[in-house]
Formats: sequence, structure tokens, C-alpha cells
Amino acid sequence: QVQLVESGGGSVQFGGSLRLSCAASGSIFSLVNMGVMGWYRQAPGKQREMVATISPGPGYTTNYADSVKGRFTISRDNAKKTVYLQMDSLKVEDTAVYYCNGLYARKSYWGQGTQVTVSS
Repeated sequence: QVQLVESGGGSVQFGGSLRLSCAASGSIFSLVNMGVMGWYRQAPGKQREMVATISPGPGYTTNYADSVKGRFTISRDNAKKTVYLQMDSLKVEDTAVYYCNGLYARKSYWGQGTQVTVSS
């Protein structure tokens, strides 16, 4: 079993920054065991969408939604079993609950989510 816990959400004004963290615990020695990790978000009344993903390494391959390219940066520390999402130049439309996701032993795991609210 694996647990993912997100943190770092909050309220920020347009143009501000936040850094989200996703800490993994449980039956894994290293975050490498979880393969590709990703951040997703869900705004009220909308479907959950991919924000960014990162391969396990070495040579981390990243992938971003067009809406966040150039503003968000995903990274991971496999030894610390943590994935990060640095969010800069935040927009009102970035307001959503942000979720962390990873795959382990062919099972998909999700965190409980962290709320990000951007005001104009």
C-alpha cells in the first residue's frame, strides 16, 4: 500500500506563486518504484485534468498541459519520496483542487488533494 499526501495549497493573488508537495509513504523504498508521477487538478463543475507529469529518472522527462507551460515546473526527489509542483504567474483559472498521482504494482494511487485559490 502507498499513501500520497499533498501540501502547499492556499490562497494567492493573480501573478503570485505557490509550491505544492506530494509526499509518498508506505510500501516503497524509493519514489522510483512509482514510475511516472503526475499532478492533476479539478475545478468546480469540470473534469479532472492533467497538469504535469515526470518520469522516474534518470533524465527526468516532463510533460505539461498547454495551459501551464512556461509557468509551472514539476520535479521530484526520489530519495525523499516527494514530487513538487512550482506554480508561478498564477491565474484565476488555475483555481482548483490539485491532486498527486502515481502508479505502484499496477495500481493507481491518488492523494486527497490540496486547494489552490487564485484571486484577481
